[in-house]
Amino acid sequence: MGRQSNDEASWLFRAAGLGRSIAALLPIMAVVFVAYLVIGLAMPALPLHVHQGLGLGTFVVGLVAGSQFAATLLSRIWAGHRADTRGAKRAVVTGLLLAALAGLLYLLSLPFLGAPLTSVTILLLGRAVLGAAESFIVAGALVWGLARVGSHNTGTVLAQVGTAMYVAYAIGAPAGTALYAGYGFAAIALATALLPLVTLLLVAPLRAVAAPAHTRPPTFASVISAVWVPGLGLALSSVGFGAITTFIVLLFAQQGWDQAWLALTLLSVAFAGGRIAFGHLPDRIGGIAVALVCVLIEAAGQALIWLASGSTLAFVGAALSGLGYALVYPGFGVEAVRRAPPASRGLAMGTYTAFLDLALGLASPALGLVASGAGLGAVYLASTLVVLGAAVVALCLLVTSRMPHRDGTPVRAFTDRQIGATGGRHETRCARSAARRGMEALRSLAARPQHRDARGPGRAQPDHRDALPFT
Repeated sequence: MGRQSNDEASWLFRAAGLGRSIAALLPIMAVVFVAYLVIGLAMPALPLHVHQGLGLGTFVVGLVAGSQFAATLLSRIWAGHRADTRGAKRAVVTGLLLAALAGLLYLLSLPFLGAPLTSVTILLLGRAVLGAAESFIVAGALVWGLARVGSHNTGTVLAQVGTAMYVAYAIGAPAGTALYAGYGFAAIALATALLPLVTLLLVAPLRAVAAPAHTRPPTFASVISAVWVPGLGLALSSVGFGAITTFIVLLFAQQGWDQAWLALTLLSVAFAGGRIAFGHLPDRIGGIAVALVCVLIEAAGQALIWLASGSTLAFVGAALSGLGYALVYPGFGVEAVRRAPPASRGLAMGTYTAFLDLALGLASPALGLVASGAGLGAVYLASTLVVLGAAVVALCLLVTSRMPHRDGTPVRAFTDRQIGATGGRHETRCARSAARRGMEALRSLAARPQHRDARGPGRAQPDHRDALPFT
């Protein structure tokens, strides 16, 4: 009974802490939600506008869609640096203004519908500006969220901000379909220009916070070497997401299936539901184990879309893909933070996320070439195989993470919560703490009471409860 009461008290304590963190993040989540409606509105309309309205091929569709992700990749580090040096609120405001500018460029492309190359060039510029806007909004929101709830809640910040993004996608897909069907691409462009300006009204009353400055920032090369393996897993798994957001509408149109927007909505709803229901798992049972299971679920969803003979199976595949992809980012992200130098969480997060942008920027035009040569159905065979590559990366990380230190202490003996709270070198400090505990035990057995003074003045005795797992 005593153990059960302790377990219940521990669960209630964790639930209360999670509730407080989410409540503190709600204003940031609201800003991200409204801002990402801009991207969600264009998702179902943009491929149809480029392919049917301008009469351009699937490769150009992929190029226009991927240009936003490529621009986000190129601006990710710059945006993160601006959020660190100029403040998170200013970064969010900058991103919202850039998003409004992208909407104006969308509007500017419409008078040139008779000259498709000119129109699509302006549209590409608008997508690039929107990609930079996304970098600033995300970087500012993450830094702002960490400042409000503390860096020890990094996993919660990642999960909840991501949930706000994809709930916006889920609502934006049917709204964008309705706007495009009723009023054309001009309505999408106008909404893209106005929604960010409305969002500024939400940002204005929020208190600005300054990110902590680092006296000796780590080199970019050291961060890359720390996060590139989990970043590769994230990149490979993101190809499945890009395949659905870019080509599912065209697949439905080719097959004569109705309600293509529902596939995008199911993708986003399953993603958000997975984050809400299972977002705590990377911290509880390990990020890599969660990522491995999730990429297998995502690969199964991609395969179902490839094999689909009707819209129902394609809907199921889209939902499975969203559910599997939900915890890939925080799963691999826990490992990225664990490997990074302790003073570089912000830079590591930006670099790790850049792998996502790189994958989506390259995958969309590459899958467009696959569609041109082998048909739209082959896109999802290719994405299935690529996502399975992410499972191989997760398996390799899972094996290496269980390899012992030089002192024989297994890496995974320390929980991801501890790792996230103290940085990538926590396992080294834990190993040193374990060595000290061993020495103290030997001294106690030898009945040498002066062992506490042997460490010298100013050295506090280590807190065994924080260093040992499950205590």
